[in-house]
Amino acid sequence: MKQPMALLLLAFAGNALATPLIEPLQLISDHTLPAAQLQAQVLAAKRYDSFWNTGDEALAKQALASDFTDMTLPAGRIQGIRGALQASKTFRQAIPDLRCEVAQMIVTGDRVVAHLHFSGHFTGRFQGKQGKGQLIDFIATDIYQIKQGSITANWHIEDNMTLLQQLGIVEM
Repeated sequence: MKQPMALLLLAFAGNALATPLIEPLQLISDHTLPAAQLQAQVLAAKRYDSFWNTGDEALAKQALASDFTDMTLPAGRIQGIRGALQASKTFRQAIPDLRCEVAQMIVTGDRVVAHLHFSGHFTGRFQGKQGKGQLIDFIATDIYQIKQGSITANWHIEDNMTLLQQLGIVEM
């Protein structure tokens, strides 16, 4: 009797310690999708967006397929899951309080489009430049292709000009 209770308590504790998933401010979905497919796609997208919100690598590993491909791979970034993890670390070294909000999530077919809003303060280092607490506030849009509950591909575009201006890398 004691062993099943211990397993139950461990299962409960594991769920209690899990990082809460980010909720989109607006969710727009194709109502012809089977409910299970819709739920699986939303879950994968929320896990990946929550990874960007928190830096919790476990969420990225849960969201991304083992053969994940970044279809708009920035120069110098490693392809696959390792590249996403490294990009997050680089951002968090520059902007330790980085937060990500999902303004809209659109689900149709095997795709999820996430319109993201990033914010924080540049207090770390980026490309040799030391932050002075500058406000960081920029947007990005990602298109995830999802198969069997995992993101297999991602096309993304960020407002890099705004970001680089806020970091003091580019002046206008």
